[in-house]
Amino acid sequence: MFQTVLKRCWVVLLGLALFIPVVVVPVASATIPQPALAQTLTWTADNDITRYKSAPTSATAGQTTIVFENSEATGNTTGMSHTLTFDTDTPGYNHDVNVNILANPFDTENGRHEQTVTLTPGKYRYFCTMPGHQQMVGEFTVGPAGPDTTPPTVNGVVSGNKDGNGNYLGKATVTVTASDTGSGVDKIEYQVDDTSFLPYTAPVDVTAVGDHSVQFRATDKAGNVSPVGSVSFRVVEAPPQDTTPPTVSATVAGNKDPQGNYVDKATVTITASDTQSGVKTVEYSLDGGAFTAYTAPVEVTAVGSHMIHYRATDNAGNTSPEGMTGFTIVQAPPQDTTPPTVNATVAGDKDSNGAYIGKATVTITATDTQSGVKTVEYSLDGGAFTVYTAPVEVTAAGSHMIHYRATDNAGNISPEGMSGFTVVSAPPQDTTPPSVNTTVTGDRDANGNYVNSASVTVTATDAQSGVKTVEYSLDNGAYTAYTAPVVVSAKGSHTLRARATDNAGNTSTPVSTSFTVVEPPVQDTTPPVVSTSVAGNRDANGNYIDSATVSVTATDSQSGVKTVEYSVDGGAFAAYTAPVVVGTNGQHTVQARATDNAGNASAPVSVSFTVVEPSGDVCPDSDTRATVIIGGEDTKVANIDTGNGCTVNDLIAERASYPDHGTFVRHVEDVTSPLVANGVLSRRDQGTIVRAASRSDIGR
Repeated sequence: MFQTVLKRCWVVLLGLALFIPVVVVPVASATIPQPALAQTLTWTADNDITRYKSAPTSATAGQTTIVFENSEATGNTTGMSHTLTFDTDTPGYNHDVNVNILANPFDTENGRHEQTVTLTPGKYRYFCTMPGHQQMVGEFTVGPAGPDTTPPTVNGVVSGNKDGNGNYLGKATVTVTASDTGSGVDKIEYQVDDTSFLPYTAPVDVTAVGDHSVQFRATDKAGNVSPVGSVSFRVVEAPPQDTTPPTVSATVAGNKDPQGNYVDKATVTITASDTQSGVKTVEYSLDGGAFTAYTAPVEVTAVGSHMIHYRATDNAGNTSPEGMTGFTIVQAPPQDTTPPTVNATVAGDKDSNGAYIGKATVTITATDTQSGVKTVEYSLDGGAFTVYTAPVEVTAAGSHMIHYRATDNAGNISPEGMSGFTVVSAPPQDTTPPSVNTTVTGDRDANGNYVNSASVTVTATDAQSGVKTVEYSLDNGAYTAYTAPVVVSAKGSHTLRARATDNAGNTSTPVSTSFTVVEPPVQDTTPPVVSTSVAGNRDANGNYIDSATVSVTATDSQSGVKTVEYSVDGGAFAAYTAPVVVGTNGQHTVQARATDNAGNASAPVSVSFTVVEPSGDVCPDSDTRATVIIGGEDTKVANIDTGNGCTVNDLIAERASYPDHGTFVRHVEDVTSPLVANGVLSRRDQGTIVRAASRSDIGR
């Protein structure tokens, strides 16, 4: 049997030695029934290049042994090579068998080769592919292998110019085809719109406007009739007549030498377009020859200068002006034995470990200074080699290895290169702008103004892609990159706006802060003024029952109060942050002092009082009005007993003496806070009482 091999042989043609590799690929058997006995078909050749010495003219469908002998025994005494090649392109012939046998009297088989194939009913065309052997051509017919009981297969296709709704403009052409693997098709019939069946001999044009249905059937030579097939369509009025010819152009492609000549061959591709009736035919003429229908790119191999003319005709019969293009073909340079040079680069965004984030793009480049690069291939992660046509994007997370190689036009293959890299998953897309904050620092006066200068610090954070830039604008000026705290020393009111942009391009809404810079005040040499007040439930002797609350206030009209401190019963001074509750029975003295921002410290002021244990009704002469009333304002809050015989009005003690109004308001806050904590008053009731106290004139 003939095996799939790469044969090497020498052909003597015009005094030149040509080395031609031929690959013969066996074809799988068709699925039609096979005859009981296989047949053998034999072709022979000798020194003649105008015909095969012997060849079959008929055969039976089924498994067949193809024998091609071109040997000394068949009369070849010159060492001439021939091929037996089955045609797989020309219309009208079977194309299901691939035979391409090269035979030479001096090859390893001494010129005799065999190949097993499966033939099907119909005609096969064969020929010799050797240059100058074009007359070695023929055909043979294959008949069915047994009785035919299977009807033909029939199919109908509708063609024509269509509008946007799929309707056919002016006419629709129905083409019917049928095939039969047994006895062969005998006849095809059709009918339009259920009229009557007629013999089908050529495509059927339907021009009547409206909806149509065309039925068709086929009969084989054994009398088997196919099921009726049908196609449906609609014909509408054709648009106005097309008087504009098509547009046609040609491009020439191939390997070029430095002078722009095409090496060994040039391929001419002709394209035509027509926006109205559509292109019907494209034709070309090579070197002054007759115009020929263009169906595929034209390959020109003859050495020398060439001129190709081309034209196109649309379905309305308009023919374009002839176009033309010239080119020159030269022989290939001496044989190239050096493989191409191939390299690969990996690109993409990387993380701190060098891994590619989301994807890596591998670009492969190859060069060949002799015959030129023909193909570039790559294999990713051990997969099959694939033709490289564009950069390869690798998105799967993990480690990867890419191998690559290149082949030049002389068949030389480069050594495999390889490159390894790692892809990690891209983080979620960031659509959230950064968060921006501003803080203003500096020495401030009692009104909150910044003395001499203010320093504005801008901070920005972004939890996703990270902060890229921070900018600020002072007093509506242009935005400037923020690199350090902004010191503002100009006296007056100022507004600073800040914004930030992250690495994903999201920009925050500007945030603003306003402040005032003033001149430093005249030096402060006066210490703060400090006062104290004591609040709590008192008995008839003025003693505080259970506990006393001492409030300390300090004011400074120049540099402002910096610290307030207090001392209980001669103890160490501590920072005053809230009223001081003294709950130990006995006599007590609380001292208070304050220091301003200029460093001036007040002399301590003191207040003395006595705390005693409660006994029975602490407030025997309670204020028992139904609601809490302060300075004549009824708060509507119930004046309830707080638990020791004292009402809320008793604790507020609006008739007591207070050094100022602020001290009274703070006293009200101090005595009502424990009532809120103990559930006697609600937070809302406390707020109502404190607001009434602030509106009163008590202590003014």
